[in-house]
Amino acid sequence: MNNKLAIGFTLASAFALVQPALADTLAKVKESGSITMGIRESSYPLSYLDDKQQPIGYHIEICNRIVDAVKAELKLPALKVQHQAVTSQNRIPLVTNGTVDLECGSTTNNEARQKQVAFAPTTFVTNVRMAVKKASGITSLSQLGGKPIATTTGTTSVKLMRQHEKGQNVDFKEVYGKDHADSFLMLETDRAVAFVMDDNLLAGLIVTSKNPAEYAIVGEVLNIEPIAIMIRKDDPAFKKLVDNTVVGLMKSGEIDKLYAKWFMSPIPPKGANMNFPMSDKLKELIKTPSDAPAEAYNK
Repeated sequence: MNNKLAIGFTLASAFALVQPALADTLAKVKESGSITMGIRESSYPLSYLDDKQQPIGYHIEICNRIVDAVKAELKLPALKVQHQAVTSQNRIPLVTNGTVDLECGSTTNNEARQKQVAFAPTTFVTNVRMAVKKASGITSLSQLGGKPIATTTGTTSVKLMRQHEKGQNVDFKEVYGKDHADSFLMLETDRAVAFVMDDNLLAGLIVTSKNPAEYAIVGEVLNIEPIAIMIRKDDPAFKKLVDNTVVGLMKSGEIDKLYAKWFMSPIPPKGANMNFPMSDKLKELIKTPSDAPAEAYNK
């Protein structure tokens, strides 16, 4: 065997050894003594930072319940929990490469992503729309021609705008924020006339802004999107544990209590209340849990 072949064989062997480890999250967690949650810093009220820069939110609480289930399954009550900030751009790579074990943010479950990762049963359903300043008078995609439109890098918003019948002939001028807070800041400082994103995230950013009364969520629904906790693909043992935990929260009514806490009550850090009632679609999914992708809702 020549040196090149030997090196190639060694690399292939190493890769083969790494892959099963990544595909067995419970074994990885047991060996390391820690589990890593991927968190968002401004995805109100699913996953965001409080005034002490600690991750809180609806999906953070659900992920904490999953971590408790992992502790019980592995008999590791002292399991260390790490938090890794993720963005729309890097969240999938950080899950697939083993850096993040549970992505507890605001990720849409769709067919393209299901080729790379797996999802827990849907725990939130959102409509993609746009936030504007009321004074702009903007109420439709058709009014956005030639104007700067903010969206967050790594999201599907621009594609959805172009696909919609009222957006197909509109010349959008996209400006990109590095995260949702950055995108909203563009709207706030008039560098954009609209911010296109999930309506719950828009509502959270508005209610926690300096002047909530200045803004409105308007326009056509661009997509109905199931939002779920993301995990590695082809890991049946871990997915079963995650699914059982989420379904258990649904059957016990705990998920309804968590929803009321984060969407219908004052939340940190400002004590603002989003007053965002649970959608009929999410009510259906709590009765009949599913990890179906967005395409199933937008036929």
